[in-house]
Amino acid sequence: MTSVVFLLVPGLHLLDLAGPAQVFGTAGYDLHYVAEQEDVRSAQGLTMRARLDWPDADLIVVPGWRVSPGAGFLTGRTLDRLRAHHDRGGTVASVCAGADALGRAGLLDGRRCTTHHELQDELAARYPRATVVRDVLFTVDGRVVTSAGIASGIDLSLHLIAAAQGPAAAARVARAMVVYARRNGDEQQHSAMLRHRAHLSDVVHRAQDVIDARFADPLPLAALATSTGVAERTLTRLFRAATGLTPLRYQQLLRVERAEHLIGQGATVESAAHATGFADARMLRRLRSRPS
Repeated sequence: MTSVVFLLVPGLHLLDLAGPAQVFGTAGYDLHYVAEQEDVRSAQGLTMRARLDWPDADLIVVPGWRVSPGAGFLTGRTLDRLRAHHDRGGTVASVCAGADALGRAGLLDGRRCTTHHELQDELAARYPRATVVRDVLFTVDGRVVTSAGIASGIDLSLHLIAAAQGPAAAARVARAMVVYARRNGDEQQHSAMLRHRAHLSDVVHRAQDVIDARFADPLPLAALATSTGVAERTLTRLFRAATGLTPLRYQQLLRVERAEHLIGQGATVESAAHATGFADARMLRRLRSRPS
């Protein structure tokens, strides 16, 4: 795989395009941008210039778009191009709502796919012959690759680099882009940090900031309470009211999530337990079996 075509659709999200383009550009691939009209306006208001002819390419990527009237429109001729590219042995990929374009081209029938968590129900309803995999970053089913959206397009692209050129090549690209970690496709779209941050308690947010930064360290409740300026019982009460968890349980979730990532990257349970602050692997195994 040496060349990539990005299909620009009206209303596309810039990061859905820029993330994968940066990955493949950093890896030295030839990048091409095509559309049904020369000027394509993004959801963020930036207008981009595309070519109307389709060059030969190994991979076609369809970035996602803001779901609104007129956005995401593609003619039957363009959908035929996507289908013909796949029929000739090429790979097609989508980011976020771009999966809908693959569905309209008939490329999701009988295949596993995913999209942004807010669009999964709609995708499943529109394409009942597809298997929509929920709450994962990306799926690979033969030469049809779909991702959850926004930043997960970077994870999808790094995966394709690793598959084509090896994990070391993907690691070099990730390092050049200052990507903290290359995530596996089956990792959740929602991290534990994000799942439990939708509240308005400043005290609990300050406590979470400390736990997030030092989740692998011992964090006595007394020290955590001191850092937030409230009593231990007050912190526990506020934390449970805001998140449904105790501070200790929240810290355990962060540890387990990070350990799962390390295990997915090839680490043993023992080494992952040590790296995330568990005294031994038995506690990690016990917590992994508990619902979050």
